Amino acid sequence: MKLKVLLFLSAALGFNLSVAAAPTEIRLGVMASGTLAWELAAMQNAGLLNKPDFSLQTVNLANQQAGKVALQAGSVDIIISDWIWVSSMRAEGADYTFYPYSNSAGGLLTPTGSSIKTLADLQGKKLGIAGGELDKNWLLLQALGQKQGLDLNKTVEKTYAAPPLLNQEFSVKHLDALLTYWQFAARLESEGNVQLLSGEDIIRELGITDSVPSLGYVFKASWGQQNKSALQSFLHTAKQAKELLCNDDNTWQSIASLTETTTITALQQTRSRYCLGRVTQWGIANQQAAGKIYQLLHQLDSNKLTAKHPQLQAGTFWSID
Repeated sequence: MKLKVLLFLSAALGFNLSVAAAPTEIRLGVMASGTLAWELAAMQNAGLLNKPDFSLQTVNLANQQAGKVALQAGSVDIIISDWIWVSSMRAEGADYTFYPYSNSAGGLLTPTGSSIKTLADLQGKKLGIAGGELDKNWLLLQALGQKQGLDLNKTVEKTYAAPPLLNQEFSVKHLDALLTYWQFAARLESEGNVQLLSGEDIIRELGITDSVPSLGYVFKASWGQQNKSALQSFLHTAKQAKELLCNDDNTWQSIASLTETTTITALQQTRSRYCLGRVTQWGIANQQAAGKIYQLLHQLDSNKLTAKHPQLQAGTFWSID
């Protein structure tokens, strides 16, 4: 009532008294060891979060699975996840959608001087695999093997484990090769090990030339539509943070402790791989390429990742426009 009276009096006296809209709160699921935490720190340090249209509330997550649970429970608005999960959820009637976050997709590592030079050389060898039997990199590597007449699932000795443990096993030569996430691959590269194939290389050798994001921002499409201006502002701010981390040495040094690297060489290699993963193109061609990857994965024997859904679901990818 008092506000109405104040507005009436101000209008009568010729004053322009407006009430500023409160910023939209965005609840963001964040893993402490993830690159999103680096970018949030960079945003904070550079003063990029002083926005009139959105405010961030961060929710700590133990892992990606915890993020999916939090999103489904309504505890967060945005998480970082993959588009295959989004498609599978949409097939079950959910409203989730995906906007690209990173093209970095890990890689296949071998020790310096290893006799493994091709996929055929992996046969009979011990291969560590991060992410388990449904890891997308592992499934794509199998698809590439099939293209070359190899059944890697049957001919390699597989070890599934968490990336830190696999790095240790690889370093003490308990593994002949390692397929792991890009941060862990970068640390091993900094020690002189060789990346035989990156995730991007695997995709190209499968005949797909357009880049495809490995991870993205995942949120409800209905929420995105209702908060489109705030969401666009956040995505723009996140892109600014990425550019600062890649182009400004002081910004990168300010988040160095979050990378969990222990040497300057590892820190440099991590930055190099992180920056290579920046998404510079995102359009119809990239989305069609993702559809091709989905179909390749679906054709694999006993593939549980795409389950009974042969096609990428409509609406999986969010358009910012």
